[in-house]
Amino acid sequence: MSSSSPFEDLIGFSRAVRVGAHVFVAGTAPVWPDGSCPDDVVLQARRCWEVAEAALHEAGASLSDVVRTRMFVMSVDDLPAVRDVHREVFGRIRPVATMIAVAGMLDPRWKVEIEAEAVVASG
Repeated sequence: MSSSSPFEDLIGFSRAVRVGAHVFVAGTAPVWPDGSCPDDVVLQARRCWEVAEAALHEAGASLSDVVRTRMFVMSVDDLPAVRDVHREVFGRIRPVATMIAVAGMLDPRWKVEIEAEAVVASG
């Protein structure tokens, strides 16, 4: 699956790949189609999940199929906000989750980047 990210061609990756029942969503950044990026970490986290959810749907999956998430943040100060957005997005689904503070991102405007893995139930 592809999205509008210019990084897909530049780096040579897919937004998401489905292998059988498994869907893997690549690191998803908080970028709008016009290349803009909000400064607020909450808006960034929500944008990441919007892009990831669209990729899941294109692969025949949904948020309820997600079994693992990874959230990379630039500052530990942003962990509570990113955590709260994760809880807002997933509600009672409760995938396993990892949050990691990192030293840098591909674009210095990004405060958060996320990944997701899903398993689509058969039938």
